Amino acid sequence: MKLKTYWISALTILLLFSTGTGKLQAQDAYQPVTPPQPTQTGDKIEVLELFWYGCPHCYDLEPYLDSWLKNKSDDVEFRRMPAILGKNWIPHAKAYFTAEKLGIVDQIHKPLFDAIHKNREQIFDEKSLKIFFTNHGVDAGEFTKIYNSEEVEVKIKESFVMGQRYKITGVPSIIVNGKYLTSTTMAGGYEDLITIIDQLVEKERDGNIAQE
Repeated sequence: MKLKTYWISALTILLLFSTGTGKLQAQDAYQPVTPPQPTQTGDKIEVLELFWYGCPHCYDLEPYLDSWLKNKSDDVEFRRMPAILGKNWIPHAKAYFTAEKLGIVDQIHKPLFDAIHKNREQIFDEKSLKIFFTNHGVDAGEFTKIYNSEEVEVKIKESFVMGQRYKITGVPSIIVNGKYLTSTTMAGGYEDLITIIDQLVEKERDGNIAQE
């Protein structure tokens, strides 16, 4: 009887220790965005990915995000925003916004990632991006028009400014509801990042319930 009690006590202590450690790791895996930034998803909890098509870590994260998106809750809205941490990132950001304007992000996003990282194609400027888009059925003139439009230029400036406000230093970075910043580096890996995203979403969900 005493032996049974000992093992139950030991197991309880172990579980408590594990739970406490998990919480500490979660706290270390994100940081607050100060001040919090506005979102674009209304009453839904916004999960925003900042990325760059030239980033291999962003490419490696894609399958994990795709899996997460298939199971995310209805009260969560996912968005992407190309990050701009250097002038050489601008062409890819303009490409994303061009695809967004044309309503073909789903047809362009993964194929562009694949072309650069899987096929090792050198698609890093307007000329090569134009060829890529036309190979995917986009009229060359339409691409040039939108790619160099004032509307896209405005979005480029907004992305640059928001990156500074979020205080990102690399990609991929994830912003949850304009309040929390996390990344694969902070979380410790791709699967861990997904876990932290879910924890931060739950944190926001609990906060919203408490305010009702």
